[in-house]
Amino acid sequence: MMKKKMIAMLLAGGQGSRLGVLTDNVAKPAVSFGGKYRIIDFPLSNCVNSGIDTVGVLTQYRPLRLNTHIGIGIPWDLDKNEGGVTILPPYEKIENTDWYTGTANAIYQNLEFMEQYNPDYVLILSGDHIYKMDYERLLGFHRASRSDVTIAVRRVPMEEASRFGILVTDERSRVVEFQEKPEKPMSDLASMGIYIFSWPVLRDALRALKSQSGLDFGMHVLPYCREKGLRIFAYRFDGYWRDVGTLTSYWEANMDLLDDIPGLNLSEQHWQIYTKGDIVQPAYLDAGSNVEHSLIGEGAEVFGTVENSIIGPGVAIGPGAFVKDSILMQETVVGRGAKLDKVIAAQGVRIGEGSIVGTGEMAESIYNRKVYDSELVTIGENSIIPPGVTIGRNTAILGKTRREDYPGGTLPSGGAIVRHGKEEEA
Repeated sequence: MMKKKMIAMLLAGGQGSRLGVLTDNVAKPAVSFGGKYRIIDFPLSNCVNSGIDTVGVLTQYRPLRLNTHIGIGIPWDLDKNEGGVTILPPYEKIENTDWYTGTANAIYQNLEFMEQYNPDYVLILSGDHIYKMDYERLLGFHRASRSDVTIAVRRVPMEEASRFGILVTDERSRVVEFQEKPEKPMSDLASMGIYIFSWPVLRDALRALKSQSGLDFGMHVLPYCREKGLRIFAYRFDGYWRDVGTLTSYWEANMDLLDDIPGLNLSEQHWQIYTKGDIVQPAYLDAGSNVEHSLIGEGAEVFGTVENSIIGPGVAIGPGAFVKDSILMQETVVGRGAKLDKVIAAQGVRIGEGSIVGTGEMAESIYNRKVYDSELVTIGENSIIPPGVTIGRNTAILGKTRREDYPGGTLPSGGAIVRHGKEEEA
């Protein structure tokens, strides 16, 4: 049996439905971020930079892109004979075969994986947050507090507190109250979904609660540990952290990278964010192009104007095109003379010549008000927008659309054209 001080279990199976058409074909942790990265690169890089060499990645929803990206872990130096990175999808068992039905249920179904390392501590992570954290410091706090469970926390605006697990602590940072996504929060101290458990505590709690439907850390495991009188402490984190679970937060986190002094510095040599690197040519900026305050990925070709935007690898922006306050992922093509304002375009999108994407006043979404509630235009991967159409704000597009899909050449603000694979073929 291999003995490890601490292993990490990275929950990366979520659909990310609040990202709308961006996650129609890909799990949220595999969504591009900052031009060249994927969201999952951040917790994986944090593990490596913190000296953690054994990581289990729990996948479920549309895992192909994520599995391909991680591979055997070479970019993160996790291609090891003992430990390294291991992809952990649900699998068929002799009895009680099931999908992962909750965060803690997913961990419970992989007890055997954890037991082979007999760790002293288990670090539980989410695969959909953007941040840098030294988990070794978190472990130091856990040990110094003689804690059974340590929860990483941070202050959030009270108006957003109902989205999180909320904690109340005493003067020693010991947790005395815990609310999971309460309607009326007792404090603004929010769980980051990052936990360290002493291994026997986690193992025993999961076994005791294994029959609980939708077994979840916030709803079930933490209350169970508190009722048992275990020592639960809160570790306060004051660095940059973003839960990119909504379109607005995802867009804002990307735009944060363009600040004069970004809260998240991707250029730090002592704490690098690693990713799978494809061999591509350098970016090309034509003599007639104009690029201001933007990040331009490898292999991009810019002939038009780009302002305050994130441009991914292999993106092509035609002559006379104007792109502002937008995120264009890999291999997106913007036709000659097209104008984009506050657009998120996923991988492989084609935007026709002369189209105006993101214009007019915002209107409430007629498609999904919970997901689409900002000025953003969201375009799913490999979608096609024909030449010469006008698209309003707070809109969603997925599929290979045609001119006749836009009455009068327009998709008004709040509208949507969403065609999934079979609908598109029909």
